[in-house]
Formats: sequence, structure tokens, C-alpha cells
Amino acid sequence: MSDLPRLLIVDDSRMVRASLARHLKGVYEVKEEGDGEAAWQTLVLDHTIAAVISDLQMPVLDGFGLLERVRTCKLSRLRDIPFILISGEEDQEVLERAERLGVSDFISKGVTAVELKTRLGHLLQFAQTRQSLEEARAQQVQDAVTGLFTRKYVELQAAQALSHAFRHQGEASVMVIGFDGYDALVEQVGRSRAADMGVKFARLVAGKIRREDSLGHFGEGRFAIVSPGTPAAACIAFADRVRRAVADSVVSAGGKRLVLTMSAGVASVPQDRVISASSLLDLAASRMEAAMGAGGNRTESGGLAAHVQEQPLTVNRALELLRDQRPEAVVRQLGRLGQQLLPMLVLLQQELGVTLPLEELEKRLADRERQQPG
Repeated sequence: MSDLPRLLIVDDSRMVRASLARHLKGVYEVKEEGDGEAAWQTLVLDHTIAAVISDLQMPVLDGFGLLERVRTCKLSRLRDIPFILISGEEDQEVLERAERLGVSDFISKGVTAVELKTRLGHLLQFAQTRQSLEEARAQQVQDAVTGLFTRKYVELQAAQALSHAFRHQGEASVMVIGFDGYDALVEQVGRSRAADMGVKFARLVAGKIRREDSLGHFGEGRFAIVSPGTPAAACIAFADRVRRAVADSVVSAGGKRLVLTMSAGVASVPQDRVISASSLLDLAASRMEAAMGAGGNRTESGGLAAHVQEQPLTVNRALELLRDQRPEAVVRQLGRLGQQLLPMLVLLQQELGVTLPLEELEKRLADRERQQPG
């Protein structure tokens, strides 16, 4: 196979394809297709294609359709690929539509070899530089702009939490949470302001999680939290509290109040039978997407909330949850925890010379414990 960069030329005219191929001979390896649909199949299957040169008017799938598929593709290698359109006598409105869809550049059918190779060289160099920056950023522990953990670091933390849970037959939970209708929010306030809102939200949440938890980016308007040793029930309760806090908040932009809501997806081992950290995070993300698809402003746990057997809390763990302002799990086990603390209250009464209603307290705690299910 040639070491030259590979290009895809898409045009229903063999003459145009041949002319462009001659211009590029010796500098690029060229692959040709006669319509947009065939070109799309080639792009999906051939990972070596570095750029696309496409006509606008073609059968089956035209240049606009091919460009839109490429720019909305979930594969980053296609979404970011340099895409040049061959323009003829198209009016300004047509060209503006192509720009909105994300075209990289335009050339005419009479383009010279020097001009074509120069433009391609600049586009490929820019694409390579951007890819290098993204790869370097992915290796960072913290995002240089927001100060939050990067997605790669969150995945590493999830792997450690999962490994520890498997070795010690313990628990680990992850939560992926995102703004409902984030694309619409970007259109309304702009990408930069929407990103700022996300960072402010994340920093607020960062002050509510434990030191051993990890909070970081998961995508645009999406964040992930890895909670080692945390049962699913506690993670679900925390997700619900965060979600309600966002729904109750007052946010304005440009003098107008914005209605913001978030949806969360929770996944947890050992209840969710996954074998890798990426699978656990992907499961939480898919549940978040399901929550959004069901109307948003909700938490989806795949049935964990109904089937998880909550583990008994220690007094120390209960105090940690209270310090973190996460009382939900503590309240559910208050009867048992209170009974464990009764000897301490007896000692306090003796040492401080105060009178506490210990008999009434003991009775009510016992009644509360008997009323707990299971």
C-alpha cells in the first residue's frame, strides 16, 4: 500500500474525476466514487481516507447530503475530515448552505494543480495539528481551561474503582449527568456561554462530592462522577438531589430566564454485570440518554432503585454522608444507627449531668427499625 495520503474524489463525471486525479498524481493516492451514497460507504469502511473532494450535483445522494452525513457522524475521524466541495455556477445561498453544514473549502472545476495541492496541504496540516492537540489534551489529568478532570482520567478512576470492587467484593457506582436539550441551549445562548454554564454547574457539584469521588468531563454538556465504594441507592439519591437543584435554580441570559433541567444515568457493580470501566460508564451514559428521551429531568438506573438491597451503613460512613449533605441514605437506616449510638448518649448524660429522654428515644428507635422493610 502506498505511503501517500489517500483522498476520495466524488463526482458523477468521469472526466472531472480524471482531471482532479491527474492534478494530484504523485502527491496523493486517489480513490474515486460516482455518487454520494457509494462515497459514504467507502468513507465508513476505509479508515485511511484523509480528505474528501465532492461535487454538489450527484445522483442517489448529492454533495449536501454527503456533507451532512459526514459532519453529523458519531465517528470523530469522519466528523472532522477535511471536505472540499466543487462549485460551479451555484448562487450565494447555495454556498452559504454548504458553509452552515461545515464545508472546509470550495474549488472550481477548472482549478489548477498548484492551487488544489496548496489548499489540500493547508487543510491536512490543520487537521493533523488539531488531532495532535486533542490527543495531547486527552492525556492531561485536568482540563487546562475548566480545571475539571478529563474524560480519560475519569475512565482511569472508574477502572481503579471497578478493580477494587471486584477484588474486595465491594461496590462502585458511576453517574453520567447532562443538560436536557443542550443543542437548543447552544443555539439560544451560544456555545461559549453554554459551556460556561456547564462548568459552573460542575464546580458546584464538585463541592458536594467526597474526596475519593472523581468528577470530570464526559462530553459537551455532560459530566461523569465515579464513586468508589458507593452503593447504587446512594448514587441514585445524590443524582436526584443534583437534578432537582438544577431544576429549581434561576438562570438568565440576555435578560431572559432560562429553563434548565438535567437528566442522569446511574450504573453500579455488582448489580450491573459489566467487566470493564468503559462498559460501566457507557451503560450510565445510555441510561442518561434514555432519561432524556423519556422527557428529561429524571434519573434512570435500569431498575437498580427497585432491586438494590441497601448495605448497612457504619456510623462513620453515616457521619461522612451527613457532612457531605447527603442525608437520604442515613434517614433510611436511622433506627439502627440511633440504637448503636445509645451507649454514647448514656455516657454523655452521665458526664455532662444532663437529662435526656433516653427511654423514649430507645422506644422510638426500636419502632422505627421494626417498620423498615426487609
